[in-house]
Amino acid sequence: MDNMTRLKNLMKRAANGESLVIGFLGGSITQGSLSSTPKTCYAYLVYEWWKKSFPNAAFSFVNGGIGGTTSHYGGARAWKDVLCYRPDIVTVDFSVNDDANEFFEETYEGTLRRLLAAPSAPAVVVLNNVFYDTGKNAQDYHNRIADHYGIPHVSIKDTVYPDVESGKIVRADITPDNLHPNDKGHRLVADEICKLLDSIKAEVEEETIAGKSTKTEESILLPAPLTENAYEYSRLIQIQDNEAILDGFLVDPIEKKGMLDIFKNGWTAAHTNDKISFEIECSCLAVQYRKSVQQPVPKAKAVIDGDEAHAVILDGNFTEDWGDCLYLEPLLHHAEKKVHRIEITITDAKDIVRPFYLVSLIVS
Repeated sequence: MDNMTRLKNLMKRAANGESLVIGFLGGSITQGSLSSTPKTCYAYLVYEWWKKSFPNAAFSFVNGGIGGTTSHYGGARAWKDVLCYRPDIVTVDFSVNDDANEFFEETYEGTLRRLLAAPSAPAVVVLNNVFYDTGKNAQDYHNRIADHYGIPHVSIKDTVYPDVESGKIVRADITPDNLHPNDKGHRLVADEICKLLDSIKAEVEEETIAGKSTKTEESILLPAPLTENAYEYSRLIQIQDNEAILDGFLVDPIEKKGMLDIFKNGWTAAHTNDKISFEIECSCLAVQYRKSVQQPVPKAKAVIDGDEAHAVILDGNFTEDWGDCLYLEPLLHHAEKKVHRIEITITDAKDIVRPFYLVSLIVS
């Protein structure tokens, strides 16, 4: 597997006028948060680079950005939100939603492997956004994985952020909240990605003039993983999977309308002692539920294999105010792979204004 070969071959296909799909996977910045229109977010601006650079090709745009989400969820949803459209390239960014630790290094590796091994064999580019007030992100962990697979990475921490620190760029001019770019900030992010693409395009053109041929990749076999790689084959469990045992919880009957309609295809509960349980073979397990700004909302507890002493509280009340949060709570990580029983019980539903919403389980 040679990712740079994929990138160069993609540009040759674009130059030949093929129909190609440009994909993105990430969080709220990828989704376009705080850009004034969908067409002023960095992802669409990069898509426009492809159209302008290769005017004879036909391009389609797939944006798989969902705000507040990590690579833990990204790997599990990569197929249904991006890869099912057979992208030829995917730019991926979870650098400000993933914490800088080994857990998210492992979930990130699972996400990258899932992209690289997809049927369309897409080229992959890693983007590292940054908190503009602190300079924090997860790029040290993410880039170690990217380097292992020969994936180029673009770092806003190493390019735009130093100009913010020095005062060359006024922080408030590019981001109103120290994280999400405005239109000017999205343009700066896109420009850094386009610089990488321009450099690769120039290499391809030089090789073409010199009569050099880019090798054709014949295999998508990946190198051995760096981490334990327990998350490459993560899957979502929702109402359509019919694996839940309901005792008070109800299925949500309202149809999901699009990728960003995130609080759908799950289960609701509004009364103390309402229960839902699953029996699933896995070694890693997480529950995904809604933390709401409309309060009060029920609290629940999650118990694995009857171990009440280590029950985990699932509090549906969100402590921030930017909107409802699609919250992911890991319950098992590198446990024994066997059939585990998870039981979720509502513990407090007094004077609630909306029900507890269980969106999914993520298992691997």
